[in-house]
Amino acid sequence: MIRPLLVTADDGLATRVSQAAGGATVARLDLRSLPRTAQDLLAVRATEGANVFILDGTGDDAAALALARELDTRGLAVIVVSDSAAELALQALRAGVEDLLDRGASVPEIRVALDRAVQSLAAPGMQAQAARNFEGRGTVVSVVSPKGGVGKTTVASNLAVGLAGREGNTAVLVDLDIHFGDVATALNLSHEFALPDVTTGPGARDSIAVKSYLTQHETGLYVIPGSESPAAADAVTAADVTRLLEVLRDQFEFVIVDTAPGFSDHALAALDVTDVLVMVTSLDVPGVRGLRKEIDTLAELGLFPSSRHIVLNFFESSRGLSVADVEASIGVGIDVVIPVAKAVPLSVNQGIPLLQSGGRDPASKQLRALVDRVSPAGPEPKRGLFGRRFA
Repeated sequence: MIRPLLVTADDGLATRVSQAAGGATVARLDLRSLPRTAQDLLAVRATEGANVFILDGTGDDAAALALARELDTRGLAVIVVSDSAAELALQALRAGVEDLLDRGASVPEIRVALDRAVQSLAAPGMQAQAARNFEGRGTVVSVVSPKGGVGKTTVASNLAVGLAGREGNTAVLVDLDIHFGDVATALNLSHEFALPDVTTGPGARDSIAVKSYLTQHETGLYVIPGSESPAAADAVTAADVTRLLEVLRDQFEFVIVDTAPGFSDHALAALDVTDVLVMVTSLDVPGVRGLRKEIDTLAELGLFPSSRHIVLNFFESSRGLSVADVEASIGVGIDVVIPVAKAVPLSVNQGIPLLQSGGRDPASKQLRALVDRVSPAGPEPKRGLFGRRFA
């Protein structure tokens, strides 16, 4: 339900907002200048039950954005009205503004902005993310494999969706296969920014600015897609990766990293700050041997953490290898066995992870078991309402 609080001295704007709200009561503060802190606004909210703030920043855009940033950290939706809306887009996005409106915005335009703001409040993980600054260090979960073609990205994307869907969790998925990553395809995600944009922009070091470069999936998961071109990817260094992951772990409970196969410099940088390691292999001799070498190498480098989970993907009893055979070869136990399933290629082709659609097939159950291992079992994953916070 829309319950706007409008801060403006413009009677015409107040009339249009009231019409756009469709009869809903519009609380109004008739102020010629915006307050410098949000306390007055929060007091009115407590009385009126407002859930969407509309701030008329005409003449003082900086004050409007400062208030928006403060309200955003409390999990509240903010719309800013300005004579310079087009020029404020990036600053507003960084401040957590849901939408920007020109001072002369029509009733239909205001209605769309109000609907979008209310939807954002319902999105899973959005309020939890905005209501507080995450205190402490989040958990970096790296998903690795010795070779390609073992379903690593499928495992990583499902794990990330599953973690983001758990009550109270916030999660971001980073595509660190910088040249050939396809996380965005796996999630059927349209995006404006990719990994090189994040690592070369202010978001690489600024925990506030980084949010403006993230794309939100409809499940509530935040995503940093891989590079769109090999040339752009070459600009991303291992040091860039380390800085980025440290920034992200200050903002999210879980930072899931989908690495490139093998041991690139970028993968090693991620492993150096990894808390939980997920190793994926398929049920074939090259895959199992590669995993054995990968385990040995990580142990020698001191990068084989105690919190690790071995995933055997594409399991089928007719392939001549058993789980016991694999465990004997790699010297450690298998934690999750994902069977061959018709639902998996369909899910990949549609760009809808199995844990997004709530599947009950054997593969989905095993992927859910992996989520349980990384994060204690909680409520079932929820579905989101939209892809990006700001449009």
